[in-house]
Amino acid sequence: MKNNPLLIVLGEPNSIFSEILFKAYKKKIIEKFNRPIVLIGSEHLLKLQMKFLKYSIKIRKISAIELKKTNLNKKYINIVNVEHKFKKVFGKISNNSNKYINNCFKIALKLLNEKTAFALINGPISKKHFLEKKYSGVTEYLAAKTKIKKKPTMLIYNSYFSVCPITTHLPISRVAKNLSKSKIINDVMNINFFYKKKFNKKPKFAILGLNPHCESIEKLSEEEKIIKPSIKFMLKKKIKINGPFSADTFFSKKNLSHYDVAVGMYHDQVLAPMKTIFGFDAINLTLGLPFLRVSPDHGTNNEMAGKNKSNAQSLISSINFFKKLNDN
Repeated sequence: MKNNPLLIVLGEPNSIFSEILFKAYKKKIIEKFNRPIVLIGSEHLLKLQMKFLKYSIKIRKISAIELKKTNLNKKYINIVNVEHKFKKVFGKISNNSNKYINNCFKIALKLLNEKTAFALINGPISKKHFLEKKYSGVTEYLAAKTKIKKKPTMLIYNSYFSVCPITTHLPISRVAKNLSKSKIINDVMNINFFYKKKFNKKPKFAILGLNPHCESIEKLSEEEKIIKPSIKFMLKKKIKINGPFSADTFFSKKNLSHYDVAVGMYHDQVLAPMKTIFGFDAINLTLGLPFLRVSPDHGTNNEMAGKNKSNAQSLISSINFFKKLNDN
């Protein structure tokens, strides 16, 4: 339903997220959005942070039950309150916020499961503290909570060009062992389905190699064992795909204009050039969940929390992204 709200989970309380959220409200990004937007988090802390950062926006607390029945005024910050005692307006990130963040996600997932809300944006989360060693990222955390069987897909999206890492937040020493033909095919298929459904477009994929220059001193490289067989399989499925390309020379203007998505084998192989090229104008999508999840493509940046100097563009891009989608 087109009136179902977009949910925003506030995420790590000791981050820059409340600041960039206030900036998005002041720019009337949320007021002009074609759906209501509802925050999930601590009303009390949000008020304290707003006062500290010297913003003035009306906050309206609503219950999860009211969300199903109430016409929401988009000029206000509409929030489903999650109780938690915070000692400071902004403090150091620690495990003390874990229960609070988990409760925020729990409420959001319930509303999404009930179809009361249609999609989710979440603020940044500390992988070290909230996820600890149980999950490698929020993508994997949400996959576990929604009990999906297949691997979800991380897509760092810009309307001009996007990238996908096959392995996400893994140490380099573990990347090669976690690559497989099935993972590459799963992610490409998820992205291909998403582009066709939401943009009426068959994307062009470039697959990157793992090793420098797609070569290895080993007898049989990952390119030969895993990557090339994956490409061959997907070509038979009529996917527009080429590769493997050497990552050190791929990100040229010519290649960016020719392809829609670059699929890399590990996190920094594709995220480092993506952030260099597009800065804050990119968003993190999770594909393969029962709902669409988006997060701004930045971290908690605890050192900048409370300084009122952070760039809100990635959150603005996250919200505006939903305007481009086919509503189906």
